Amino acid sequence: MLNGYRVVEFEGLGPAPFAAMHLADLGAEVIVIHRKTSTSPVSGSNSLLDRGKKSIALDLKNTDDAEIARALVRSADVLIEGLRPGVMEKLGFGPEVCHADNPKLVYGRMTGWGQTGPRAMQAGHDLNYIATSGALWYASSPGQPPMTPPTLAGDIGGGANYLVIGILTGLLNAARTGKGTVVDAAIVDGSAHMMNLLMTIRQNGQMQDRRGQSLLDGPHWSHVYPCKDGEFVSVQCLEPQFYAEFLSLMGLTDDPDFARQYDRETWPRLTNRLAELFLSQASTHWANLFAGSDACVAVVNSPEKAANDPHNFARNIWQTQDNTLQAAPAPRFDGVTPTLNPAPHRDENRASILSDLQQKGLI
Repeated sequence: MLNGYRVVEFEGLGPAPFAAMHLADLGAEVIVIHRKTSTSPVSGSNSLLDRGKKSIALDLKNTDDAEIARALVRSADVLIEGLRPGVMEKLGFGPEVCHADNPKLVYGRMTGWGQTGPRAMQAGHDLNYIATSGALWYASSPGQPPMTPPTLAGDIGGGANYLVIGILTGLLNAARTGKGTVVDAAIVDGSAHMMNLLMTIRQNGQMQDRRGQSLLDGPHWSHVYPCKDGEFVSVQCLEPQFYAEFLSLMGLTDDPDFARQYDRETWPRLTNRLAELFLSQASTHWANLFAGSDACVAVVNSPEKAANDPHNFARNIWQTQDNTLQAAPAPRFDGVTPTLNPAPHRDENRASILSDLQQKGLI
């Protein structure tokens, strides 16, 4: 879908390379300017987040290498950087310089705190950003410390995906006006924005400040329960018709306590009763019991088990390439089969990238 667009990515951590990978998955030509060597604990040569990209290794403090990088920026539709505010300016690749060379450039900036504000220059990580934004608040049972799957709510949800949205919006605007833009994608902004669905529920009186008292984090029918085999099962039968089916399959239809679905006073007690029931059988029992039903119950899968889940397997969601388990590109488009493209080794595409720049008269 993005065939014909060129993205130049300056090597960074986490959400920025993820956003560039996402654009590569969607068909864009992504050239990542790798450092000569990597000290990152989560990336490196042949990183999964580099799949589908081309690689050239440059030292941006070297005059000749910096000129190659500037030529790449002049040839690009999109620039992605995930460095701390001011670093790109110090390197000579700030937005003003790049837009002088390429007025239509969509300049994507990925940070935790944003380009401005009291914390803009502070260090931080996923949990810090979503803690500050409010997105971490409901991520626990009553009395337990909030916890979310690492990086998903912040780095990826509130960060990388909002950077991709901003870039695509910028490309549409550039096509219409001929003018580029700077995308200030901050994890604290995006993760707060994602809260608006919950804030709508709160506006209707169904979400409370106290954890365990709200529609989605307190009821016995919105909970994760341990099973006899040490695995877990998720239950979230919000609507009455789905709750009724859940009670039927559990043999609780005639229980007067369970009939009061939205009675907050009963939630702790009924949660304990369901916990005893789910703990009496292995997860396979519950998977079989609820298979094909609308009771909104699902076993909690590890990524490895998720790859073999019948639904995931039918959609080919999890795939293995070079002995690495990874999820297929998303979203999907009519008539297009999601495929995995390999990640390059650092500097693997130097010759072809330089040849292309020479043919374009940029170096």
